[in-house]
Parts: sequence; C-alpha cells; structure tokens
Amino acid sequence: MPGLNVYLAAVLAVLVGEYLLEMAVALLNLRRAGGELPEEFAGWYDPSRYRASQAYLAEATRLGCVEESVRFALLAACILLGGFDLADRFARGFGAGPIATGLVFAGTLLAASKLLRVPFAAWRTFSIEERYGFNRTTPATFVADLLKQWLLGGLIGGAAFAAVLWLFGREGARAWALCWGVVVLVQLCVVFIAPALILPLFNTFIPLEDGELKEAIHRTAKALGFRMRGVWRMDASRRSTRSNAFFTGFGRFRRIVLFDTLIARHAVPELVAVLAHEIGHYKRRHLLVSFLAVAASTGLMFFLLSFLMERRGLFDAFRMARVSPYAGIVLFGFLYAPVQTVLSALLNALSRRNEYAADAFAAAAAGAGPMISALKKLSVDNLSNLTPHPLKVILDYSHPPVLERIRALRRLPSAASDSKEF
Repeated sequence: MPGLNVYLAAVLAVLVGEYLLEMAVALLNLRRAGGELPEEFAGWYDPSRYRASQAYLAEATRLGCVEESVRFALLAACILLGGFDLADRFARGFGAGPIATGLVFAGTLLAASKLLRVPFAAWRTFSIEERYGFNRTTPATFVADLLKQWLLGGLIGGAAFAAVLWLFGREGARAWALCWGVVVLVQLCVVFIAPALILPLFNTFIPLEDGELKEAIHRTAKALGFRMRGVWRMDASRRSTRSNAFFTGFGRFRRIVLFDTLIARHAVPELVAVLAHEIGHYKRRHLLVSFLAVAASTGLMFFLLSFLMERRGLFDAFRMARVSPYAGIVLFGFLYAPVQTVLSALLNALSRRNEYAADAFAAAAAGAGPMISALKKLSVDNLSNLTPHPLKVILDYSHPPVLERIRALRRLPSAASDSKEF
C-alpha cells in the first residue's frame, strides 16, 4: 500500500514526538512555577501579584495546550485522509502555471493554519490578557493587525516562494544554493526596511522628546562611542500594558525603540541602563552574528531539501497523486521539524549568551544596580515566570530567566561598588 512507507512512519513519528514534547515541557514548566516567591524579589512582588503571575502562567499554558492538541489532531487527520492532495487538486483546478499553482497550494494551507489560530489568539487577547490587565487592543485593531500581518507575509513570503519555485523549476534540486541566496537576500532586505516601512504600519514611532531622559541618553551614547540615529518612543500602550525595548535595523536604518509603557514606569537611570543594553547588542555585533546564524540554518534546510523534495515515497505518505516541487517543499517541512527544533535551541542558546554580554555592557556603562532594578520592574509588570523549567528555557527562551540574569549581574566586578536599586 502506498501509504505504508517509511516516510509516513517518519512523518507521524515526528508529529507525535513534537506534540508529546510540547505537552511534557508545558507540564514540567507549570510544576516548577508553583513554589514560593524567590528571595531576590522580596519587596518587589506583593504576595497577591505573585499568585496572579502563577495563575496567568497556568491559564496561558492551558490555552496553549488546547491549541496544540487541536492543531495536532487536525494535522494528523489531514495527512491520513488526503487533505494535502485535496489542496493540490484545488490549486491545479485554476489551470495556471507551476509557480502560480504552487502559490495557491501553499497559500491555501497557510490560510487554513492562520485561520485555525485566530480563535485562540482572540481568546488569549480578550480573555486572558484582559483579565490580568494587559490588553488594550480593540477588536478593530486586532482584526486590522491580523490582516496587515497576513498581507505582508503573503507579499514577502509569496515573492520569496515564487523565486524559489522558479529556480527549482529551472535548475532542479541542484538549485538549492541559489534558493538559499534568494531567501537570505529577502531576509536581509526585511531587516533593512522593517524600521522604516513595516513597523510603522502597526505602531507610531516618534523621536524621544527633549528633557532629562534624552539628555542622559545622548551623554551615555557619546561616552560609549555610539553614533545616534535616534531613539524612538513607540505607542505600545495602544495594544498592551507590557513594557519592552529593542534594537532593530542596520546602518542608517537602525533604531533604538523604547515602549511608552517602559518610559512611564522606569526611572531615568533604569532607562539609560536599558538603552546601554541595546547599544551593547550593536557594539558587540550581536544582530549581525544572529543574522549569519539564521542564514546558515537556512542554507542547511535548503541543502537537505534538495535530497528529498521529489521523492515519490514522501508524496505517497501524504496521499498525494502528483509530484511537484512546490508540494515537495511544504511536505519536506514535516521531516525537517526535528532538525529545526535542534537549530532553534542552538540559536536560543546563542541569543541568551548575547543577552548576558549586553547586560554586562550595560552594567559597565550605567551601573549594575539600575540594570537589576529595570529587570525586576519588567518582570513584575509583565507577570514573568521567575522559575521556568530548564528544558523550557533550552527550547523556547531567547533571553535567560530573569533570576539568572540578575545573578550574573551581581557577580560582575562593578556590582560590588554599585548596589543601588531604584
């Protein structure tokens, strides 16, 4: 029987393995979070708010488990009952060329996946986030954000996918290196244009106004030899009460962005420390290193794809009648999932290392005390999980747990003479 092959066994093993891993990690993480308030946060978390943080984690985790269970069940049914072949027949029904047909096929599957997630995202935003005081998103903004995300993803992802299909159609499996180059080029373009063209579609960015904070930031940047391209205030409070800051872009497109919620809740020395942390990422070339690491992982994906994308057995596993490059790319993703999990864990480890380095940079520039205070306030404001399970950290955390970051800051030589917290 065509369905009883090694590819089907591998796909189902990957699917079941991923699901069980997700459930196990979620359970371990919840069990670890049920303890007493860590001594480091005494006086920062009142007991009721700490209990609220644990209740928030439990509700968010349960919803995530339900979502993952529904996704797993529908995906397994789709594989075993020929759902992918149905999508292929739908795409071929338009009588278009291979590239257009591939775009319709991939677009149909992606749209189904996106629509499946909408009810869970809505419940997360308007029930859980609302109940714990985070949500400020209106239904209109929620829908508008989804439509803009889908449109941008369709335009950028569709263009990249079309280029990849054209190259594979022209050169066959040996085109993997060219496809790698195209995708990396698209990723690089997105990094450059995101600050100026993409991010403003979702939020308003205004230059930081004159005052004590701006003067302190400019003094710090000058002392650190960082040529300012501007510090921007983002209207994050339109959607959420959560606080954050980030660095984005390269060259003249680079931006340091502070959430308006962050500015409202933190003292000037804390904000300067946060900004110094972001400058540290730039000075230590963390964004470039991370981009190169992602690019390398993309190259590995295309290299492996070149061996499997047109294997008849892979198409039989998904009950597909016809072999095609566009379907091969999509189906390959299921076999590639374990490799992606490992690579994602490695990229997360790299990111966590970079965060420690940026923290040390900030401590040297602005003091360990203000940086520790900023981290504590961010954790309390965002109801962060203070005690995540190590396996959860390995798989999902791009930043180290806050307690580990604070301990690392306290071990720095500069911390001994800088104990003031705000």
